[in-house]
Amino acid sequence: MDPVDIIPSVNGVALSAAGEQPDAVALRQRACTELLRQAAIAQGLLDAADPPPQAGVGSEAASAAIEALLERALQLPEPGDEACRRHHAANAARYAVGERVHARHVLFAVTPGVDVAALRGRAEACLIDLRARDRSADGAAAGHFARAAAELSNCPSGAAAGGDLGWLEAGDCAPEFARELFGRPEIGVLPRLVHSRFGLHVVEVLAREPGRQPPYEAVAAAVAQQLRQQAFATALRQYLQLLAADAAIEGVDLDAADSPLVQ
Repeated sequence: MDPVDIIPSVNGVALSAAGEQPDAVALRQRACTELLRQAAIAQGLLDAADPPPQAGVGSEAASAAIEALLERALQLPEPGDEACRRHHAANAARYAVGERVHARHVLFAVTPGVDVAALRGRAEACLIDLRARDRSADGAAAGHFARAAAELSNCPSGAAAGGDLGWLEAGDCAPEFARELFGRPEIGVLPRLVHSRFGLHVVEVLAREPGRQPPYEAVAAAVAQQLRQQAFATALRQYLQLLAADAAIEGVDLDAADSPLVQ
C-alpha cells in the first residue's frame, strides 16, 4: 500500500475521517489520546461502546475516564523542600517578578489544512535571513525585520508595527511563548523558532528589564507546582511509550517528538 493511502489508526481505530488531512502534530495528539481512551476501556473505566473521537474530539465520558486512568496509573512523588530549593537555585530567573521584554516577531500561523512542512521551511528561511542581518554592521537590520514582518507575518502587528509587540510581561503571552523569552539573557534575533499554539515565530528581543528576584520562600509554592508538572510530564510520556509498544499504530510517527499531550 502506498504510504499516502495508509489511514492513520491505533489498533484499527481511525484517527481521521475520509478526506481529512490533519498535520503531524495533530495526528500525534490524536494517537496519544486514543491510546489512553483504549487503556481506559481495557481497565473498565469507560464503556466499550464509547464512540471514537470525531475530528479529534472525544466524548465527555472518555475525558473523565482518561483523567481517572492517569490518576490511577501515574505515581507522582510530592517534591520535597530540598529538591525545590535546588530547582530554584538553578532557575531563579524564571521566578523574577516584574521582568519585562521588548520583542517583535514574524508569525507563521498554523491553520487547518496548512502544509506544516512547507510552513516550517519558510519560517526557517526567514530566521536564517534575519539572523544574518542581525549580525551585520550595515545598520539596515532593523528596517529589514520590519519589512519581513509586514510581508510575511500572520499577526496584525506585522503590517501595523513591523512585528513590534512592545514591552511584555510573562502574563501577557501564551505560556509556551513566555518560556522562550523570559528568564534568559538573550538579546537580538533568537537562534531558534519559537513554537506556540498560534504557530511558528521568528522572535527578536530588543531589550530586557530583569525585574526583581524574590526569595525562595515567596515563590516556594510556584516552584513545587513546576516540579509536579515536570514529574507528570515525564510519567505520562513513559506511560504512553508503554501503551504504544503494545499497540498497532499505523500512519503516525510517535517518535518524531515528545508526547504532544505534555508539551
